[in-house]
Amino acid sequence: MKVLAINGSPHTNGCTYTAIQTLAAELQKRDIEVELVQLGTSPIQGCIACGKCKETGRCVFDDVVNQCLNKMQQADGIIIGSPVYYSGISGRMKAFLDRFFYCGPDLRFKVGVAVTSLRRSGGVDTFHQLNNFFNLAQVITVPSFYWNCVHGNTPEEVKQDLEGMQIMRTLGRNMAWLLEAVQSYKQQVPPPEQEKRIMTNFIRKLEG
Repeated sequence: MKVLAINGSPHTNGCTYTAIQTLAAELQKRDIEVELVQLGTSPIQGCIACGKCKETGRCVFDDVVNQCLNKMQQADGIIIGSPVYYSGISGRMKAFLDRFFYCGPDLRFKVGVAVTSLRRSGGVDTFHQLNNFFNLAQVITVPSFYWNCVHGNTPEEVKQDLEGMQIMRTLGRNMAWLLEAVQSYKQQVPPPEQEKRIMTNFIRKLEG
């Protein structure tokens, strides 16, 4: 089995990377391959709502988003990690998820984990923002015993967050178990049929 990890931090070996690697080490102990994609410092264009992805299945901006389309489709599990910026995900991660959500493949019933790194506060809000992507994409999220956050201003400080490190290890073991369970169960029971999507809004013409 294979897991794709997306690091939304500009720092290659920073705090978010440390959290992801701690989680990934538990997966690798169980012979689950982990590929890391570093969003890095290259600019990532935000979505311009042109709708071309609905015609082609790819974004008009040919960057890391398009590079991850096949990777994420082929992966059994997904890890997305982001540092906390103003109680939210990084700008690069936001642009990546916005565009990927509309042009990306069907992710239903893949297994997903969201992790955040922070110096002091805003981790829970950021964690929820990452989970919004999984929820709307119908990805099965991995449970842990607390919020999926690590604290520290440097990788060394993150490693001193003993509870945070334990959360990451727990997530790795739980993700490995859930990946194996889903893989086994899907061979016995097919996924439920999808209804045709109904799109509504809250605007209507007032009478009188």
